[in-house]
Amino acid sequence: MPAAAAVPMISSVQKLVLYETRARYFLVGSNPAETKYRVLKIDRTEPKDLVIIDDKHVYTQQEVRELLGRLDLGNRTKIGQKGSSGLSRAVSAFGVVGFVRFLEGYYIVLITKRRKMADIGGHAIYKIEDTNMIYIPNDSVRVTHPDEARYLRIFQNVDLSSNFYFSYSYDLSHSLQYNLTVLRMPLETLKTETTQSRQESFDIFEDEGLSTQGGSGVFGICSKPYEKYVWNGKLLEAVKNTVHRDWLLYIIHGFCGQSKLLIYGRPIYVTLIARRSSKFAGTRFLKRGANCEGDVANEVETEQILYDASVMSFSAGSYSSYVQVRGSVPLYWSQDISTMMPKPPITLDQADPFAHVAALHFDQMLQRFGSPIIILNLVKEREKRKHERILSEELVAAVTYLNQFLPPEHAIIYIPWDMAKYTKSKLCNVLDRLNVIAESVVKKTGFFVNRPDSYCSILRPDEKWNELGGYVVSTGRLQTGVLRTNCVDCLDRTNTAQFMVGKCALAYQLYSLGLIDKPNLQFDTDAVRLFEELYEDHGDTLSLQYGGSQLVHRVKTYRKIAPWTQHSKDIMQTLSRYYSNAFSDADRQDSINLFLGVFKPTEGKPHLWELPTDFYLHHRNTLNLSQTRRSYTYWWTTGVLKHLPLPFDEVTSAENRHKLTVKKFHKYDEEIDINNEFFRPYELSSFDETFCLAMTNSTRDFMPKNVGIDPSPFTVRKPDETGKSVLGNKSNREETVLQRKTAASAPPPPSEEAVSSSSEDDSGTDKEDEGAVSQRSTPVKVTDTGDNTKITENVVQSTKDVYGVNLSDVPSEGDLTIYARFVQLGQSQCKQDKSSQQLCSKHHLDKVINL
Repeated sequence: MPAAAAVPMISSVQKLVLYETRARYFLVGSNPAETKYRVLKIDRTEPKDLVIIDDKHVYTQQEVRELLGRLDLGNRTKIGQKGSSGLSRAVSAFGVVGFVRFLEGYYIVLITKRRKMADIGGHAIYKIEDTNMIYIPNDSVRVTHPDEARYLRIFQNVDLSSNFYFSYSYDLSHSLQYNLTVLRMPLETLKTETTQSRQESFDIFEDEGLSTQGGSGVFGICSKPYEKYVWNGKLLEAVKNTVHRDWLLYIIHGFCGQSKLLIYGRPIYVTLIARRSSKFAGTRFLKRGANCEGDVANEVETEQILYDASVMSFSAGSYSSYVQVRGSVPLYWSQDISTMMPKPPITLDQADPFAHVAALHFDQMLQRFGSPIIILNLVKEREKRKHERILSEELVAAVTYLNQFLPPEHAIIYIPWDMAKYTKSKLCNVLDRLNVIAESVVKKTGFFVNRPDSYCSILRPDEKWNELGGYVVSTGRLQTGVLRTNCVDCLDRTNTAQFMVGKCALAYQLYSLGLIDKPNLQFDTDAVRLFEELYEDHGDTLSLQYGGSQLVHRVKTYRKIAPWTQHSKDIMQTLSRYYSNAFSDADRQDSINLFLGVFKPTEGKPHLWELPTDFYLHHRNTLNLSQTRRSYTYWWTTGVLKHLPLPFDEVTSAENRHKLTVKKFHKYDEEIDINNEFFRPYELSSFDETFCLAMTNSTRDFMPKNVGIDPSPFTVRKPDETGKSVLGNKSNREETVLQRKTAASAPPPPSEEAVSSSSEDDSGTDKEDEGAVSQRSTPVKVTDTGDNTKITENVVQSTKDVYGVNLSDVPSEGDLTIYARFVQLGQSQCKQDKSSQQLCSKHHLDKVINL
């Protein structure tokens, strides 16, 4: 590896053990190889203050054993007495979430269980499975408060085991494009940063044995996280400037899922990461619009990452990503739920003639994504009573005002489209129209890929490829700009629109990596089915977090192929959402406000449950007037326009260099060697622990099981050809026939996540009625009497089209009629019909299906 190479720095503290004495807690952390240790000393004699000492020394295994032995010996009640040890082991953990204080002393929150959910270039992404909250002060100095237990209950109402993710070496708060752009900074910049970091850092090993000759030096880079998507920032605030950076572990909230796309045996990983904003965070109806700082409610950044899993290295592998955003309409608006109406009226709370709050919001987007900013507004345009149209009219006025001052080539693009109206129309295809919008959006923004264009685009040129936007560099392509999608809730309609845009971008990503010959993907292929399942899990999870229920309308609903049983499920999800919004969202909002540090309990001030509203907590300008006022015309941050269309956060500038920590390491140091981090050659490990990954789905679940059919995941298949409906296990064939479903209603297999944790990530489609038939199929009309010849023709043709079963060799028309009744009416009818029940036996069923 050359000296100019740069790699992400891996946090050395991945295994923790908390030891306790009467006076102190000792937090001992080590790297995975257990060759380096760090120790934190936490004082337990202070009733309310947090006193943490980081001794700034890196211990070896032998040194830390000696240290613990001395601490054990020194804290015994009597010297030489072995019965009462002075140092006891409290808990083992995998990371520190943070420290929090209410009205008494501080608590420490530790991650005690984790689960690997995804892998990006050898960098593992974990989901928090369980945490432990430990009170730090000793009981002898504890000053009790009557309201402490209630605050503790509210804080723990935020379930950290539900969709919180972290990584030791990969920055989840930033996009893949940002992370890989930082790694390719010029060598001169890295040298400058190394000099600065040496002056500021206190690591005693940073200058030891580093040789620049022979290319043995490697630069390790660690960037500051993007605070908007970090959920434990306030919990780490008390120790951020006190302890070494290896102790700081930042977590995000949202969704993370990964699926494997097998292209003739070549593993391609498709990863979906959703980052929920921690600014102006809350629940539906209680958090609407934007706050005074331009942060909007339910803002989620969704990134789809595609890479060849056969090569894990960031420098040698092929990686591609595409980012899009959802969020509430950036205006001052709200809905009053005190009337207990299903759809409360929308009210504009403040007049904003200069679009101040929208300017702050779009300024943030220009800094992070560059231009163009494209708004896809899906709210209703035509209504009998003015409801959603209020937001559209105000948003159009705001965008028109802001665009006056931007250069025309960087103007905000506004696309209004009444998705609800098109859905009700029988003459319009919603997804076809969305596909046209998606093509135009992806052409404008482009996407990120860390490789130059493959020869596929030269050997098999495509017109759309030449029209692709973005920013082309020598090392690949950069995405410039972003699509911002919103409806009123940013849940159902938004998720379908984002799926269609993601599907279009996925085709370009596959084409750029040389995996397909044309940048087009069709429905009813294994690849799109897999991607659709991933997006539905993504939508269900975000909908549960914000709305209190899973998605009501899915992609299948807008394709108009959803089974009739889905309607009853939609009604139940609507009722669940209404109940959650009316009765439980207020408590959830209090918990979020306390967890994120929006509200801090203070002695002598009103408690959290005594506040009539949290409006003043989220709108700081109501408490104190700002001395500086932003310009109404030059509403963007200084320097943003100079670098457009590139994002200001990704360009080489003095502001961005201050966000980096750059150090020089040995070539094979554990802190930057991802190979040793992943495989751990000096540690006794099991195959399951090393390669265990909670994959959401794989194309193996969708590929046909019978030999002779094209195994390509890009081949359009009939519903009967998918692996979801045709299982190869001969012992299960009876049950298989009873559970035959079309591809539109095929549920995902039960993953490890679904077994081990709550059902928040389930799509809700795995308990459909066995007799449900897709609207695309031809129903089989079975009568007790009539023309058997006509029945035979209908059954043979329909069963072949829908179920892929050839019944031409069935011995008798009577058996055929019974089998048709069996398939169409389901298992419940078979129990009533004796002749059908006889046919349900394994012998006769195998004979009829001709397997």
